[in-house]
Amino acid sequence: MDHKAFRTISSLLIALALLAAVTMPAAAGKPQTVDVQILAINDFHGYLEPPSGSSGRITLPSGATVNAGGAEYLSTHVQQLRATNPNTIFLSAGDSIGASPLLSALFHDEPTIEALNMMGMEFSAVGNHEFDEGVDELLRMQYGGCHPVDGCQDGDDFAGAAFNYLTANVEWKERHKPKTLFPPVKIRSFKKAKVAFIGVSLESTPTIVTPSGVAGLNFLPEVESVNALIPLLQAKGVRAIVVVLHNGGSQSGFYDQCVNLSSDITGIAEALDDEVDVLITGHTHNAYNRVVDNKLVTGASSYGRLITDIDLTIDRGTGDVVAKQARNVIVTRDVPADPAITALIGKYQAVAAPLANRVIGSITTDITRTANAAGESALGDVIADSQLAATALPGFGEAVVAFMNPGGIRTDLIFNQISGGELPGEVTYGEAFSVQPFGNSLVTMSLTGAQIDTLLEQQFDNPAPGQMRILQVSQGFTYTWSASAPTGSKVDIASIMINGTPIDPAGVYRVTVNSFLADGGDRFTVLTQGTDRLGGAVDLDALIAYFAAYSPVAPGPMNRIIMIP
Repeated sequence: MDHKAFRTISSLLIALALLAAVTMPAAAGKPQTVDVQILAINDFHGYLEPPSGSSGRITLPSGATVNAGGAEYLSTHVQQLRATNPNTIFLSAGDSIGASPLLSALFHDEPTIEALNMMGMEFSAVGNHEFDEGVDELLRMQYGGCHPVDGCQDGDDFAGAAFNYLTANVEWKERHKPKTLFPPVKIRSFKKAKVAFIGVSLESTPTIVTPSGVAGLNFLPEVESVNALIPLLQAKGVRAIVVVLHNGGSQSGFYDQCVNLSSDITGIAEALDDEVDVLITGHTHNAYNRVVDNKLVTGASSYGRLITDIDLTIDRGTGDVVAKQARNVIVTRDVPADPAITALIGKYQAVAAPLANRVIGSITTDITRTANAAGESALGDVIADSQLAATALPGFGEAVVAFMNPGGIRTDLIFNQISGGELPGEVTYGEAFSVQPFGNSLVTMSLTGAQIDTLLEQQFDNPAPGQMRILQVSQGFTYTWSASAPTGSKVDIASIMINGTPIDPAGVYRVTVNSFLADGGDRFTVLTQGTDRLGGAVDLDALIAYFAAYSPVAPGPMNRIIMIP
């Protein structure tokens, strides 16, 4: 072949190649974007079995309600949603464990961790309730091993969480490697598009859990901890950023709406770096779905009743999120139950049943934690009375008053609730446990009358301005507080009486509280000044003893705390 012919053929081949390059359909090339699905829950609180009453329903815009929740159904919904996109992440915004029903709590929440493993959870923020049994126990939840006291109660070893806890703002006080309790962030790649997941704990956790439970840790500001990570992520080529925060807000709309979203969470969203694309929240047990400052802000209620389904479209070239949307999906119970989760629940039910169904006493009618205008509840009265009864005798503390924090009363005692074949009005161990699941011990201490007055004043602007935590009080203790008086002067010390006698500011009184309050929990810091401390029974044991002695138990009178305008 001569050179001229060769050049002619070469030119023709080049032209054909160029034509093919110009006319090649776009579908034959690689997609320029990738779709990523995030499935999120929060505040599951160990509800393996379907939650009952209003805690197990979701209200629709029509006003009708739908039964929702239960791990067997949650798992099925997760599987169904996961099937719609191979690029799916399942995660939690914290409080998956702690303040759990008996079935999980009796086994130190190992069943819940095992269930979430089976569902394929990958990441979780650390909620305040993850610290209920202390840092060492939380580390066991992550890494596994038998309980140091109770061992492996179900007869086999506990492997720990297959998912990663993330704590960007929780650091060891002493020098540790790594510096944070758990990794601050994890990065996942989807067809070369990187997504960062930053886990953040509630900054105020030390004020609402037993201080000994977070000893050795610092809780840093939420927003600053996230924003400090953004340049590091950008340096790694990460442009899609999801913050998983155990803090949240409230709104007045329905489960997939957002009406008047509270400023606490919108303020956080606005303060976060603009590189943040999604803010998944928890803690407040509210549901919402809204864009704030170009960030998706979501919450999925509580107890596994909702899943937030978030869809991100990411540019594979730049790594940026180019489209995003979210919806809250009801975990209905009209789908097949996941048989693997059913088997897990059945296994633990068999071990727990003999204890859970034991009748401890009875009630005359419903005894609820619903507070009156003064902040007092019938169930709060009964619990405070049980704690006083357990610590009033010589040798047991000689207490003259007991105080109970309202947040520690987790559910009501219902006359017609039948848990294990008992008669109407009978109360089982499991029902009592659900009321007080924390396992706090009673502490009796000496306080002056002035310190008791300070304790009552600390109920107001707590945990935030305009809010209050009214302590439940035992029989014989009465006082009056004024709604219009300024904080710090709402309680007239002259109105504080024990068995009809005004307290003496300089007098010394024996006072019983649970160990959470005794350590200054719920911002009742004056209790840390109590002297001559004497440890007592577990709070649940005191309640059980009270029912054994006084059944049938009537609702408390709700006349011990008086509010005036």
